[in-house]
Amino acid sequence: MISLLATIVILLFQITISTFVAWAGPPFVTDDPEPVGYRHWEIYLASQHAKDKDGWSGTAPHFEVNYGALPNLQLHLIAPLAYVKPDDGSSHYGFGDLELGAKYRFVQESHWLPMVGTFPLVDLPTGNHERGLGNGRAKVFIPIWLQKSWEPWTTYGGGGYWYNPGIDNKHYWFIGWVVQRDLSKKITLGTELFYTTPKAVGESSQTGFNVGGFFNFTEKHHILFSAGRDIHGPDRFSMYIAYQLTFGPQEEKKQGALPLIRNKIP
Repeated sequence: MISLLATIVILLFQITISTFVAWAGPPFVTDDPEPVGYRHWEIYLASQHAKDKDGWSGTAPHFEVNYGALPNLQLHLIAPLAYVKPDDGSSHYGFGDLELGAKYRFVQESHWLPMVGTFPLVDLPTGNHERGLGNGRAKVFIPIWLQKSWEPWTTYGGGGYWYNPGIDNKHYWFIGWVVQRDLSKKITLGTELFYTTPKAVGESSQTGFNVGGFFNFTEKHHILFSAGRDIHGPDRFSMYIAYQLTFGPQEEKKQGALPLIRNKIP
């Protein structure tokens, strides 16, 4: 009986950690269609945490790298050190599921049209599934993202479909939207609302929100942050904090926003 309960707790945390490794557009869950500028880099040292009725889970830390490989094309990698800390049971810490992706913008923003792009992601099962540090099977996300700016305001969002194989797992949909405002050249604040259909057998849909933003110390050094919770769902509290380094050829600087975040945060 104790072994069965332990297995159930680990399974719950496997589902949770697979969700958090897929945190898409720092500091928010929702992403945007704007790639990193050609030959530019974004490097993050970040940590994210979630509290539900069973305990804590998250990354401590994870490393994210985005690179502008071609005009309108960004390559993406997240390498997490994941943990699970149930209120009852053993805690575990180790390498989580590796995330790879490529963001491609196929419609440029104009006076009337929004920017449009896609950002397919693959989460590889590199984390220890038995210890609750990984999903156990590869996951794939195929989204469409839109963005429109009216300085100092920017709004973006969209959604997509997660292919989520595995015992008792379900493929599911994600939809999210963000509104943010530049308060100055140094500070931007925003909020998001997101929704997912059930990710596993016996789960309900999830509706949540985050508030956050970023602070630009210089054109290269930035701090990103957010916090929120589910309105309907398992998470009682979640948070994200990151240091971001951005750099690249001076002649290739992105138009519009600071190099920080394609008008938002990645």
